[in-house]
Amino acid sequence: MAAAVARGVSVPELPRLLARDPYLAPFAPDFQRRYTLFHDRLRNIEENEGGLDKFSKSYKTFGVNQLVDGGLYCKEWAPGAEGVFLTGDFNGWNPFSHPYKKIDYGKWELFIPPGQDGFSPVPHGSKLKVVIRSKNGEILYRISPWAKYVARVDRNVNYDWIHWEPPLPYLRKHPQPKKPKSLRIYESHVGIASPDGKVASYKNFTYNILPKIKDLGYNCVQLMAIMEHAYYASFGYQITSFFAASSRYGTPDDLKELIDVAHSLGITVLLDVVHSHASNNSEDGLNKFDGTDSCFFHSGPRGTHSLWDSRLFDYSNWEVLRFLLSNLRWWIEEYGFDGFRFDGVTSMLYHNHGIGTGFSGDYHEYFGLHVDEDALIYLIMANHMIHLLHPESITVAETSEHHAVRNLSETALHISAREVSGMPALCCPIAQGGSGFDYRLAMAIPDKWIQIIKELKDEDWNMGNIVYTLTNRRYEEKYIAYAESHDQALVGDKTLAFRLMDAEMYTNMSVLSPLTPVIDRGIQLHKMIRLITHALGGEGYLNFMGNEFGHPEWLDFPRKGNNESYHYARRQFHLADDHILRYRFLNAFDRDMNKLEERFGWLASPPAFVTETHESNKVIVFERANLIFIFNFHPSKSYAEYRVGAETQGKYPFIYYSAWS
Repeated sequence: MAAAVARGVSVPELPRLLARDPYLAPFAPDFQRRYTLFHDRLRNIEENEGGLDKFSKSYKTFGVNQLVDGGLYCKEWAPGAEGVFLTGDFNGWNPFSHPYKKIDYGKWELFIPPGQDGFSPVPHGSKLKVVIRSKNGEILYRISPWAKYVARVDRNVNYDWIHWEPPLPYLRKHPQPKKPKSLRIYESHVGIASPDGKVASYKNFTYNILPKIKDLGYNCVQLMAIMEHAYYASFGYQITSFFAASSRYGTPDDLKELIDVAHSLGITVLLDVVHSHASNNSEDGLNKFDGTDSCFFHSGPRGTHSLWDSRLFDYSNWEVLRFLLSNLRWWIEEYGFDGFRFDGVTSMLYHNHGIGTGFSGDYHEYFGLHVDEDALIYLIMANHMIHLLHPESITVAETSEHHAVRNLSETALHISAREVSGMPALCCPIAQGGSGFDYRLAMAIPDKWIQIIKELKDEDWNMGNIVYTLTNRRYEEKYIAYAESHDQALVGDKTLAFRLMDAEMYTNMSVLSPLTPVIDRGIQLHKMIRLITHALGGEGYLNFMGNEFGHPEWLDFPRKGNNESYHYARRQFHLADDHILRYRFLNAFDRDMNKLEERFGWLASPPAFVTETHESNKVIVFERANLIFIFNFHPSKSYAEYRVGAETQGKYPFIYYSAWS
C-alpha cells in the first residue's frame, strides 16, 4: 500500500469533501490511498482484461454458454482442482467423458461441438454438474458458480443445475424508467406476497401486487430473496447460486416479465443484492467448489462469519472481482434491474464485521487497519462500473453500525450517541474520495421509534430527540428514511402497528365495533410517525409490504420451529380492501402521503427547516418543499389558532388528514 500511495494518484475533488467536513482533513492520506488502490485496480483491468466493460461481462464466457453454431463453450475457475469435467443428462452422467483443459491462472475450458443436427448437445431443461477431482483425489459433484438456473426437483434436498437456454426467451417490451428524483421504495418479497399459505409466484406479484404498489404511489420496488438460496427461511440472505433467479417463484422469464411490467407502470426495480457473504453449502453452493476451503473465499477463520455461519469473499482476488462485478452486470442487463440495495455493507467494511462493536463517532473508527480496504475498493469499483455503464441505475448501502455521527451542515455540528449511518463519504462521489453510493439507509430512525413506543409514556415523548434523530445525517449524503422495514416485521420483533395496538388488532379493527382508545391512538400515531419520517427523515422513503396498512401479524418462514408452517409467511392484502375493517384508513393515508410527495417533491428538496420543537405542547413544525408541516403529538390537547412561524410570507392552503378520510 505504501508503494501505491507513493505513486500519488490525486483524488480529483477531495478538497470539496474536506471543505464540507474539515474534521476529515487528518484522514486525507487514507482517502488518497483508497483512491489510488481503486485507480490501480481499474488500470490493471484495462491493461489485462480489455477494459471494465469486457471484464464485467464474463458471464458470457464463464459457466456454460451456447455459441452461434449451436456448440457450447464452458469455462470455470477452479485453482485447487486437479481435474475438471462436465457431466449430465447429455452424456448419460458419465463423469469423465468431457474433460476441461487447464489454461492460465487456475482456469479450465471445454468446447463441445454442436450435434449433427446443428443443435446444442445439451438440451434446454436438462441437468448438468461440474465434476471436480481434488488434489487429494476426491471426486466432487458441483454446480457451476455461473449457473443461470437451479431448482429443487421433486423431493430432493439439494438443488439441481438445469441448463437454461429457451428457444424463445422473453423479450422486453418496455423501456427502463428514468431515475426518480424522489425515491419511494416498496420493499417486497415475492414468496410472501399472497394471503395464501404457500410460496407465491412471480406471476402473482406481476398481476396482483404491482398494481397495488402503483396505486399506493410508490415509484420503486425493492425485491428481496431473488438470488437463489437453498434455505427459504434465510429471507434470501444465504445465497447458493448468485446468477440464478430463485426458481421457487417461477422461471427466469417470469421474473423478466415482472420487471418489464413494473417498467410499463413507471416503477423502478431494485435488487437486494448479497455480496457480503455466501451460504456455506458445498453440494449446491460456492463453498469448497474446487475442493479447497478457499477459492472464492478467504481460507481459515477469516473466511467464515462467526454469527452468520457463512463464507466471506476474498475481495482482493482477481477472479472474485470478476465474478462479483459480472454478477451485478448480469442482473442489470439480463433481467433489467435498475440498481441494487447492497446488503451487509457493515460486515464488508470492517475486519470484525461490526460484531460486538459500539461506534462512538470518533473518525478514527472508520480509518486504519481495522477497515477491510479490499472490500471497500470492491464497493467503489462496483459503484464506478454501475454508474459508468448504466448512469440511470441506483445503488443503496445498508449499513448497521451504531455510533455517533458528526453532521456538518451550514449551521451546526451535531454529535449523537445513537445514530446508524456508517463510514463518512460512503454516499459521496468517487471523485471526492467517496464510495459512490447514491443512498444509504437511515437505520437509526426505526430504532428510535421502537425505543419511544416501548419505553416512554405519551406525555414523556421528547420532541427535540425525535427531530434530532430524523435530521441527524451527514450533509450532502442522501438517506433512505423509514419507520420500519422487514426487520421489524420478523418473528421476535413487532411492527409499529402491533406495538401500538397489540391484541386489539384481532378484535377491534372492525368499524362495526366501538372505536377503543387503543385503536384510536394506534391509528393516529401510525399515520403521524410515517408522515414525519417521510417528510423529515431523508431524501428517500421505504416501506415494507403490508406495513402501510398495519399488517396485524409478524413474519415467520416455514421452519422446524413452527412445524414448517406457512401461516405467517404471507401478507393479507385483503384486509386493506375490506371496507368493514379500519386497515383501509391506514392504507388510504399511505396512498395520500405518497401522492402528496409526488406532487410537491419534498424528498428531492433540500433538508427541512425546523421552526419549532415545543416540549410542553408536544408540537413539531418544519418547512420543506414550500410546505409547512405541523405535528401535534400531545396525547390529550388540541390547539385552536395555533401560531407558527413561516420563512415566506403568504397564504398557505390547509391540508388536514383525519383518521377516517
